[in-house]
Amino acid sequence: MGHYEQRNLETLAARAAARKIDSTRHKCFISYHAEDTDEVAKFLDSFGTEFIAKTIGVTDEDDFIDSLDTGYVMDQIRTKYLGDSSVTILLVGKCTWARRYVDWEIYSSLRDSKHSKVNGLLVIQLPSAATAGGQLPARANDNVIRDSGSVDIGYARYKSYPTSAQSLRGWISEAFSARTSRKHLIENARARRLRSASCS
Repeated sequence: MGHYEQRNLETLAARAAARKIDSTRHKCFISYHAEDTDEVAKFLDSFGTEFIAKTIGVTDEDDFIDSLDTGYVMDQIRTKYLGDSSVTILLVGKCTWARRYVDWEIYSSLRDSKHSKVNGLLVIQLPSAATAGGQLPARANDNVIRDSGSVDIGYARYKSYPTSAQSLRGWISEAFSARTSRKHLIENARARRLRSASCS
């Protein structure tokens, strides 16, 4: 685990959001691997003024994760963690692809349920993944489809680390709009990942 504990990220995110008063910001669920908490903290500190973050994800301590009822598990993730967020930002590090809870968070984000509508999905490569060759989680990859000219044509968008708050704000707005304009492109049929993979 990095310098920042996962639960400290929520406080950091709230402080960053409070530095700017803006009623047009979207509520975003931040999905990430615990090994990347330092980079996630830097992202929140640098860009947390542009959205209202919900950053606490699923852990082994959750009492619902061992349920055999997939629908129940996904409803619990949506209710307890994604809440009223409208966009999920997936921060991709070197081993994010291997974490089962990231898969579950993406699955829940892309699922219409009695609790809420689907979230937009924005995938951002963390700087360490750019140098270490981090791959996308399979479910995210299913939704980041590129044509022969490397243009994203799927439901989600995959971006390099933002260079400005304005760029990130635009990406979030586009992901929010995709909930209606590109909803028909959602690919969420893949079976839920049952366990995390090893990542070296």
